[in-house]
Amino acid sequence: MVEPHVTLDPNSLSPVEEKLRGPLEKQLSSALQAATERVCDEYAGEPVDEVATELLDETKSGLHRDIADGFVPDQRELRRVAEAIVREA
Repeated sequence: MVEPHVTLDPNSLSPVEEKLRGPLEKQLSSALQAATERVCDEYAGEPVDEVATELLDETKSGLHRDIADGFVPDQRELRRVAEAIVREA
């Protein structure tokens, strides 16, 4: 099972975001991990790109709207998680 973790780039954070970095990373990681579990459980042979889209949608649905709106994950990392889901199925 894939256990993704979100790490925010400190160079791209505002001062307020930097102060909240730890809790924000924890919340984003938790939402991504829950999304990964749901997508794994419902996986039915979809291609990697579709799985990556599902991961992002599921992750954002588990976040407060303001946080979800600002969450732009590294697409390469999201694809890496999607590839792991497809490979492990």
